[in-house]
Amino acid sequence: MAGTALVTGGSGYIAGFLIRQLIGNGWTVHTTVRSLKREGEVRGWLNVPDDRLRFFAADLEQDAGWAEAMAGCSHVAHVASPFPLGVPKHPDELIVPAREGALRALRFAKAAGVTRFVLTSSMAAIAYGHGDGGGIYTEADWTNLDNPGVMPYPRSKTVAERAARDWVAAEGGGMEFASVNPAAVFGPLLSDDLSTSIELVKQLLEGKVPMCPDIGFGIIDVRDVADLHYRALTALGLRDERYVCSGPFLKMIDVANILTANLGEQAKKVPTRKMPDWLLKLFALVRPELKQLVAELGNVRGGDSRHAMETLGWTMRPPEEAILATAHSLIERGIVKP
Repeated sequence: MAGTALVTGGSGYIAGFLIRQLIGNGWTVHTTVRSLKREGEVRGWLNVPDDRLRFFAADLEQDAGWAEAMAGCSHVAHVASPFPLGVPKHPDELIVPAREGALRALRFAKAAGVTRFVLTSSMAAIAYGHGDGGGIYTEADWTNLDNPGVMPYPRSKTVAERAARDWVAAEGGGMEFASVNPAAVFGPLLSDDLSTSIELVKQLLEGKVPMCPDIGFGIIDVRDVADLHYRALTALGLRDERYVCSGPFLKMIDVANILTANLGEQAKKVPTRKMPDWLLKLFALVRPELKQLVAELGNVRGGDSRHAMETLGWTMRPPEEAILATAHSLIERGIVKP
């Protein structure tokens, strides 16, 4: 099966790998970027046939360009969503574009006759606000927005996914819908644009993190995230599905140990000690962006991906492969100079 699919946010990390996989399997792809000034750059690092990929200018908060981007598409992967490294001054800076972007994409998809819509959500929409400690979460779990401690990013992903599901139930008609909910995404780089997850490995390699706080995340390779999106787009008979997309939960010290055990001298700046909780809390007094890390101390937010594996035949790489692919890309591109 192959046709024409729209992948939003074409300059993004996950979107790039998904575009390449779709085109490699015979699809024609439309993609959106905020400015067509980036088309040449993005085409360069995607390295796919020019006639199989079309670019359209579209913004999450504006209607312009969406009808043109959707025209002729039977499938949509809505990957675009804001994910900053720091904490915004107001949660609505993330919530509004995430929610309105998803709803805008759905409305234009329905108008264009799209039959399958896959939303890139996040483990952030599943695993937060459940109290201290945490655990292993499945597709049945939702981040608890009644908990005031939930930070803006998980709040934005939760609001956006719930809004999308509510819209599909009320307005979607026959449109088939699924979400893919990745954990922290690592792996090889297609460009020098670094996602928030990749910045972590960069900072470890550069020695900018003196010690490792007691925080962690599920690890997943970007190639496997793209593959799960592809399977969700193309599987027969799929409707109202949700897929946890997470490998093992690792603490930051585990990531650091993988780097030092495999990279030799290239990992000489990577920290090897755990940071006392009190020290991170002290740093957060002068660096407000660290407050979201303080909220994560000691928590475990793992994901159970068996549903995707059992129903779609999806598999994933070991976390070590994803982490080391990130490190090798950062070094080979000269982004990190060990």
